[in-house]
Amino acid sequence: MAGQALTTASALQCPHGGQVQVTTSNTAVSAGGAPVVTSADTFSITGCPFQIPATPPIPSPCVRVQWVVPDAQAAVNGSPTLSQGSSGLCLAATGVPQGPVAVSTTQPAVKTR
Repeated sequence: MAGQALTTASALQCPHGGQVQVTTSNTAVSAGGAPVVTSADTFSITGCPFQIPATPPIPSPCVRVQWVVPDAQAAVNGSPTLSQGSSGLCLAATGVPQGPVAVSTTQPAVKTR
């Protein structure tokens, strides 16, 4: 996919409003002053309020992002980079997909493919 490169300063959310935090080992490549992230990095989610409708409701928050379509033509340390056009799924602790990750903001300077 193509679009603005994602960095550790990009704002990402699960479909229920949980915030995505990125942990990267990349110290070599940055955009807009923040490290560029790759599909090999860790994307954890906090604050997801999702519950499975039942009586009583069963908490099933999104806890991590799994990237399924990273950038095809850019890599850092051998791992594909991620951009605004990349596709990722938010997963529950059980591994069940709960919807796509949403990119709210990113840096404007660098585009990847």
